[in-house]
Amino acid sequence: MIEIINTGDNSWRTRLDTILDRVRKTPEDVDNTVRQIIDQVKERRDQALIDYTKTLDGFDCSIEGMLITAEDIEKAYSRVDKTIISTLEAAADRIKRFHSRQREDSWIMTERDGSILGQKVTPIDNVGVYIPGGKNAFPSTMLMNVIPAKIAGVDNIVVVSPTPGGRVNDILLASARIAGIERIYRIGGAQAVAALAYGTETIPRVDKVVGPGNIYVAYAKRLLQGRIGIDAIAGPSEILVIADKSADAAMTASDLLSQAEHDVLASSILVTTDEDFAHSVLEKISKEVPDLPRKDIITLSLKNHGACIITKDLDEAVEIANYVAPEHLELMVDNAYGLLGRIKNAGAIFLGHYSPEAIGDYIAGPNHTLPTGSTARFYSPLGVYDFVKRSSIIGLSHEAAKGLGPMAARFARAEDLEAHARSVESRIRK
Repeated sequence: MIEIINTGDNSWRTRLDTILDRVRKTPEDVDNTVRQIIDQVKERRDQALIDYTKTLDGFDCSIEGMLITAEDIEKAYSRVDKTIISTLEAAADRIKRFHSRQREDSWIMTERDGSILGQKVTPIDNVGVYIPGGKNAFPSTMLMNVIPAKIAGVDNIVVVSPTPGGRVNDILLASARIAGIERIYRIGGAQAVAALAYGTETIPRVDKVVGPGNIYVAYAKRLLQGRIGIDAIAGPSEILVIADKSADAAMTASDLLSQAEHDVLASSILVTTDEDFAHSVLEKISKEVPDLPRKDIITLSLKNHGACIITKDLDEAVEIANYVAPEHLELMVDNAYGLLGRIKNAGAIFLGHYSPEAIGDYIAGPNHTLPTGSTARFYSPLGVYDFVKRSSIIGLSHEAAKGLGPMAARFARAEDLEAHARSVESRIRK
């Protein structure tokens, strides 16, 4: 079910690259569809949303309404089992405590020449949060995306989430209430992203859109980037596990399966120095898959995008992990903390045998909205810093302008920008 790759084979890197390239090219039909949706929403606004929601989600929001109100959210909260509520509240508390450490403050410094320099940190005014719907509702995504925005001080958070067939998930609404959200718009897909970017009669325009979604949502964010800010282009989920002889085969198999059940495009990769251990993990996977509800999805994911890479040592395993730059990286080795300093590229790093990625999805505290598709080379997890902007502050005294001005004027003329130079010199002569 999973391909075994040995780094002793000449073709191993090519085989790995084939797995990593699984979603880097957008299918032509997706491109055409998303562009058409964006154009329709831009031109027809609410009516386009009504038509797409009726066609794609199977309910008529012109009759049932696009808005889930604060009263609806409160009623849903009261219907949810109290043990679920306490779990959501515990998760929210841990997420708040972790993300509160990410707050940034404005600052000012004064140079010897009297110039005042600094940075002003300001919350983004309006943020749209996309929460996936469809087959699964994701209350964890509600908490992970809304709470950092609240901590950052965003005044207006607009949540959109599809409700296929008109069905509303009470647990999702309960998580919204816990996160402090009082309204949700019942739209999804590329049309929801377009509505947030341009605004409609019902949906307010925002400055930035965050949150994961399917390929249509991700591509809409890509196309609209520049008109709106975005967090990142989210792709299918992925995990890479580095394991040595100290790892437990059953635990390792379970962690690989936990990602494979997300999506047929999800990727699960085991990197180990021990070939016997690798075969034990594959045997555990083969036995466990038939009993899992999403076995068909898992089978396709592992067959097409899974791999077991046998390395000569842990140094080579770390090198591969940094090359892959996975969304989730588990270090199931005897000295996980010893390897931590050598990890350069990963969305989230899970240390040791008792830190499964699944706990990170829900309740550990750090954000589960992570860079995918090897973009951990340059992207970071979603955080409070995604909901603020920074402005530079520059204030010069006359003396500072006289001291810096001649150098600035020389720079300007070196770049053939005479008006720049004269702008500076007008201060010096004054």
